[in-house]
Amino acid sequence: MLEQKFREFKEKHTAKEFNNIAFLEKQANDIREQDAALADRIMLRVRNIKKQQAAKASAKETQPDAQVTEKTKLAAQQEAKPPVKSKPPVKSKPPAKSKPVEKAQSTIRSKTADKPPALSKQDKLKRFSKTPFAIFVILPTLLFAIYQLFWATDRFESQAQVIVQQPDSTSTMDASMALLSGLGVGGSSSGSDPQLVEAYINSNDMLAYLDKTLSLKKHYSESEADMFSRLAKDATQEDFLEFYQKHINIELNEASGVISISAQAFNAEFAEKLTNAIVARAEWYINNIGHQLAEAQLTFIRGEYQLYEDNLKKAQVTLLNFQQEYHLLDPAAEGLAMQQIAYGIEGQIASKEAELKGLTSIMSNHAPRVKAMQNELGALREQLIKERNKLSEDGGKSISVSEILAKYTDLKIAMELALQSYTSSKVSLEKSRIEAYKQIKYLITVQAATAPENSSYPNAPYNISLFALLAAMFFAIIRIVYSIVHELK
Repeated sequence: MLEQKFREFKEKHTAKEFNNIAFLEKQANDIREQDAALADRIMLRVRNIKKQQAAKASAKETQPDAQVTEKTKLAAQQEAKPPVKSKPPVKSKPPAKSKPVEKAQSTIRSKTADKPPALSKQDKLKRFSKTPFAIFVILPTLLFAIYQLFWATDRFESQAQVIVQQPDSTSTMDASMALLSGLGVGGSSSGSDPQLVEAYINSNDMLAYLDKTLSLKKHYSESEADMFSRLAKDATQEDFLEFYQKHINIELNEASGVISISAQAFNAEFAEKLTNAIVARAEWYINNIGHQLAEAQLTFIRGEYQLYEDNLKKAQVTLLNFQQEYHLLDPAAEGLAMQQIAYGIEGQIASKEAELKGLTSIMSNHAPRVKAMQNELGALREQLIKERNKLSEDGGKSISVSEILAKYTDLKIAMELALQSYTSSKVSLEKSRIEAYKQIKYLITVQAATAPENSSYPNAPYNISLFALLAAMFFAIIRIVYSIVHELK
């Protein structure tokens, strides 16, 4: 904000006024009450002009003073000589100088010759912009280019493409089971599977497997590679993992689910082996996870299924023992049948009683027909009592029909509940088997690992251009900072 005001002040006045000390001091005093910061900035400009004028004045005064001193000394020596008579013209010798004077003059000449003239701000900026640019930009870029073109070790890259797929579960069951299990179209992959593959490839477990099977650390730290490209032999496990992750690239295509894997090595054969090993280990990991999840789920469901099956068997045995104890297949059905028989006997008894009452009205009680009717009626009553007591006789112990039916009903309900639980458990087991089948995943190779013929890294043109651009940007920032600081002094 202050610098903007100062620039506006500069644009309002001519260059002569902007370099005039008296004019600037007057302007600063006039605006001090309105804007003290701008007035101080103008006075800073005044001080800078005074410093420049003082430097120029000291540079100009040094050389003329030495020349005046020498001329005055020569004139004094000539006046001190006595007049001589005229003689034939002889070659005159230069007046001899005293040694102290001669020494002083040589000292003055050496000082004036050695001392360089004072440089202005523009000259300093020009010098700073020329020499350091070659040192801080051109020279490092040349050194980096020499390294990239002639010294850096070539790295070969092998690529492969894989995809995680699930089997088509609906093709192995009928439509009713497919609807029961809630399965849709098979052959798809979960959205988290590619991220899971990527995380495992970049993990320490994968690195340990590759180092065990392919001696990856030995390859990356071999002495044939240059010191900037290879892994240090005394590198820690964390450094090894970071170096490995820099030389492995994984790209995920969210639309198709294809996983692109690329691995770098110092020779083409090893790069191909490394990519194949990564793909094979990732396939083992995906399959192992699916089998573990499926096995754990099935183990739990099988245990629940076995428990319900045992409960059902116990309920069946208890109900069977109860039926054998009372010699009844179905007490409710048999009780209903016996009740119907008892109702029939009761109807016969009512009919015989009415008939007996009619006979006694016209015959005496000792009449043969009345006696016969009374005997028949007594037999029906005895039969009725016998039918009613059939369900309550148990080895001389009397048990009511309602108690027998209540016990039978409880046992039958318990068996039905156990049967329902068993049926549900059976359905859950089948459904879990289907779900377990869904958990099984396969890592399908879309493109096998390529065998590179040409090195892919380092990309010298790109690296050199990027290095030069960054160096130039860094130098430009330093130059701007230097100019601001020098202007504010």
